[in-house]
Amino acid sequence: MAIEGPLRELGIHDVFQLLDLSRKTGTLAVTSELRGNEGTVGFQNGRVVAAAIRSNPHRLGEQLMRSGRVTAAQVAAASAEQAKRGGGVRLGEVLLEMGVISRKELERQIRIQIEAVIFELLSWSEGFFRFEEGPVQGEPMVEISTEALLMEGARRIDEWSRIAGRVPSVLAIPRLTSLRDDQQAPMLDLLPSEWEVLTMIDGELNLRAIAEQLARTEFDTAKVVYGLVSTGVVELEVPASAAELAAARTPTPAAPMAAVAEGINDLEGGFRNLLRGDLDGAVAAWTAWLRVHPDDAMTEQVRGGLEAAQRLLGLVRARDDE
Repeated sequence: MAIEGPLRELGIHDVFQLLDLSRKTGTLAVTSELRGNEGTVGFQNGRVVAAAIRSNPHRLGEQLMRSGRVTAAQVAAASAEQAKRGGGVRLGEVLLEMGVISRKELERQIRIQIEAVIFELLSWSEGFFRFEEGPVQGEPMVEISTEALLMEGARRIDEWSRIAGRVPSVLAIPRLTSLRDDQQAPMLDLLPSEWEVLTMIDGELNLRAIAEQLARTEFDTAKVVYGLVSTGVVELEVPASAAELAAARTPTPAAPMAAVAEGINDLEGGFRNLLRGDLDGAVAAWTAWLRVHPDDAMTEQVRGGLEAAQRLLGLVRARDDE
């Protein structure tokens, strides 16, 4: 059974929490017409095992070259071998077989790749989601705790709020600050990754376009520009149309869900009902459990799951009434 609906009625954090709580396996697709973007996330037993986004694909080969782990020639050779074998073989597997990268480093880079996509999707507060149950394509190389991703996503949203005063939107266009005749250019001590962003500033590209061209996240690009604006090296021009998107980019983060431990019948019954797609049964079981356990260590976690299930149930009923 597919689970779907608009993000304005069931937030992306709630969707992730429900999939984690019910230990779902399948693929979540998230689309945003406002952003002209879409992303997919693979779940296995509630844990994230894959993620991709159209606007910034975070290609593994480019990521490995930027980090200095492989050379362009090695990636080219691996890509040729991958093409020879067909679409079922992944680039990372070929590089591993070639012996140019260790499994531990490959897993670390895949985790970075997945996290970059997830943290971008977690900042969306508008759009549409659809989850389809079923096996995830290919054998997952990593499994990441959904709870940990939600916690880190919430921290990043807090950091977005902190830098929003100087970088109000990813549609803002950075320009080098013009100096007066009596001014001297500030001395810059930048990291290579920061120089890369600075060299992309031409007065025409906005932050989103710079992030896409550098194959970086909007968050990381905005942090660099925040530093450049703070030191007076760069100034931003924010289009009037960017105000709406800037507001949409910073939703209130939901409380992360902890992993579910063993519990009494009503608690476990709620999970079983959710796994069967019986939202009414899950809501009833958890409501009963909360009445008996108002101060249990699991109370806040179950209450958060209950609220998300109730919102999803309301969304399903509203669609049935149409």
